[in-house]
Amino acid sequence: MKPSSETREIARPERFFEDRFGMTFSLLERLLGSALVGRVEDADLYLEYRVNEELLLEEGAVKKASRHVSQGAGVRAQSGERTGYAHTDDVTLSSLEEAARQARAIAERAASDAVVAVKPDRRPHDLYSLAVTPVAADLPGKVELLRRIDQTARGADSRVRQVIASLSSEEQIILIATASGWTVGDVRPLTRLSVTVIVEQDGRRELGTYGGGGRVPFDFFLEEERWKRFAGNAVKQALLKLRAVEAPAGTLTVVLGPGWPGILLHEAVGHGLEGDFNRKKVSAFSGRMGEPVASPLVTVVDDGTLPNRRGSLNVDDEGTPTGRNVLIENGVLRGYMQDRLNARLMGMAPTGNGRRESYAYPPMPRMTNTFMLAGQDDPEDIIRSVPYGLYAVAFGGGQVDITNGKFVFSASEAYLIEDGKLTAPVKGATLIGSGPDVLKRVSRVGRDLSLDEGVGTCGKDGQSVPVGVGLPTIRVDGITVGGTQV
Repeated sequence: MKPSSETREIARPERFFEDRFGMTFSLLERLLGSALVGRVEDADLYLEYRVNEELLLEEGAVKKASRHVSQGAGVRAQSGERTGYAHTDDVTLSSLEEAARQARAIAERAASDAVVAVKPDRRPHDLYSLAVTPVAADLPGKVELLRRIDQTARGADSRVRQVIASLSSEEQIILIATASGWTVGDVRPLTRLSVTVIVEQDGRRELGTYGGGGRVPFDFFLEEERWKRFAGNAVKQALLKLRAVEAPAGTLTVVLGPGWPGILLHEAVGHGLEGDFNRKKVSAFSGRMGEPVASPLVTVVDDGTLPNRRGSLNVDDEGTPTGRNVLIENGVLRGYMQDRLNARLMGMAPTGNGRRESYAYPPMPRMTNTFMLAGQDDPEDIIRSVPYGLYAVAFGGGQVDITNGKFVFSASEAYLIEDGKLTAPVKGATLIGSGPDVLKRVSRVGRDLSLDEGVGTCGKDGQSVPVGVGLPTIRVDGITVGGTQV
């Protein structure tokens, strides 16, 4: 495949916004300087151009093929704890000047001596430089892949009744300029392949779903026939549910499998370690820096520097290079995830975790790729150590209360453990507990750390961003399991 002319044109964000919108460095300096310098403590301008493509195949036919282009800019001004934010989809100097005036009017309290933002002391990364972005890849090839998935899934078992395969791709070009005089851009590819299968037996229908992706080219799904594995796993998950027994209820030993079960860690623990919740002292982890908050076996990191991962970024949405941030080390709380605002107010350094859904939103502290480090135990030994319990492989929906860490999660794939062996698959298992409490109950940690396939999306305050999660096999002694079998 050859890169399109559009792909070559947007290789450099600075040149792209100058050529398309006339946004030269001198204009950006004029905009930020005249409107904001000396009036607020921090300020920045965020320019964005995004192309989204979505293909959906259902019942063997393409039911949706869409391509959407969006563009816009957001201007942020900060004074103390007050943030003014204004955005526009009209990327012209006059519209941006008006946005800057509105942002300043919201944030302005009194004149500040100077803008205090400083240029990051780390160079931006190069984590996902692609010859051809997934959006620019050959369209007929994408449709053919979806058809092959449909045929493969239907051919895997006679009980397959319906197959839904979708491929979403995006290319996001951003440019961030600050009132302190530094500018940084990024070109972010993102793609995801999803397979949903419905099976039927004796009038009973069950659903299985699987997928993956990241900041990778379209050919990623063809390598090692990943697409075939995705289709096979979706079929497997659906068929397992046909013979699943009712989940037990009560306090059980639970073994969490590697990879996607890290979503429980993300929700139950990760959000509570974001800087804004801790600055406002509403997190279960507020004021506990340096204290034991988990089992000594537990080390949790947030790492935005992993090449081609869904949650990775060269720079965050404030222009700060991402990093590998140790949050919990051997059970002790070591750090929070910070954007510039909360870092400044807490007297800490930004960690590269300032993220936003689009130009229409201001940034806030958000996770990138959050996972627990591997331990020393053999995963099979961990399962063998459990006389009776639950082995959870995948999770669906969940809810978390940040203030106390209490969570409720539904397991979409789980098995009984009986006498140290995996037996029947179960349905209807719900895990109920507290994130900080669960971390203290971790008694064994496997050496099989795995990250998810690349499907995670995190919601916070009405904003959604792509993230990664990960986990080794871990044993948790005593989680409340909600089920129908007592």
